[in-house]
Amino acid sequence: MIPRIAFTPGEPAGIGPELAIKLASIGSPAQVIAVCDPQLLEKTAAQLRQKLRLLPFDPSEPPAVTPAGSLYIQPVPMAEPAVAGQLNKSNATYVLETLSSAAQGCLSRRFDALVTGPVHKGVINDAGIPFSGHTEFFADLAGVERVVMMLAAEDLRVALVTTHLPLKDVSAAITGPHLEQTITILHRSLRDQFRIDVPRIAVCGLNPHAGEGGHLGREEIEIIGPTLDKLRALGIQLTGPLPADTLFTPPQLARCDAVLAMYHDQGLPVLKFKGFGHAVNITLGLPFIRTSVDHGTALNIAGQGIADSGSLQAALSQAIQLVRLRNL
Repeated sequence: MIPRIAFTPGEPAGIGPELAIKLASIGSPAQVIAVCDPQLLEKTAAQLRQKLRLLPFDPSEPPAVTPAGSLYIQPVPMAEPAVAGQLNKSNATYVLETLSSAAQGCLSRRFDALVTGPVHKGVINDAGIPFSGHTEFFADLAGVERVVMMLAAEDLRVALVTTHLPLKDVSAAITGPHLEQTITILHRSLRDQFRIDVPRIAVCGLNPHAGEGGHLGREEIEIIGPTLDKLRALGIQLTGPLPADTLFTPPQLARCDAVLAMYHDQGLPVLKFKGFGHAVNITLGLPFIRTSVDHGTALNIAGQGIADSGSLQAALSQAIQLVRLRNL
């Protein structure tokens, strides 16, 4: 089969449009449909002196591969022309419209998966629109109570219990029900999406040394440990809670299929050190496949033609793989 993959370039003033042109230059075995303003892509291609052919997307036609130098297009008009490196609040609604249009297309089965470029959360909030990130946006749009953010690079997968929270709020957010839902989604996704028959999950503690027997915090004793025991009794293979500073070592990682970190900056620095530039962000628990780049909008280099498209290519490859695994 030829998967139909929707692609949103994200913030129009960032490197997303440039990444789209670089992605187009190599072609794809999937039908890649850019959900964005076609004039933005044409302008970017001209600035980069790259040839670009935008092919109209017709969902009634059989899917076709994407030829090198081309992208299929589902148009969404911008409010104002974008200037590379210069955020514009007027285009905040446009960014969200591209995300909504692409996600709705996945929900209606027009698209088989969604790959997202980087957005700028700050400018969307500055426009008066509450927005904490792609992950939460898609969960709300799909009517899903809980989703899980997982990043993958090579043989390392790191999922998160909490995502974009101030550090002072993390402990209160780690409750038994929240942790149980997160582990259940992670286990089910590893089994059903990644086709790992018996997933092995290593779980970080929250505190240094996983609480040091209660001397450095009691979350491991009162919340994390009992929740893991409950889920082990249901047959889920869990190790932990383990000190994060020793969990991320080769001997420990060799014994698991994924690591569950308690908060954003506990797990992702290790993941990005290992695979920055070709890591993939995957949202687990949605009713559709969604992957993303592992980096931000890089406004400081936007429009210069030097953005690295490695993470976007990896995100597209991961989306194609997950579509094919789903259809086995």
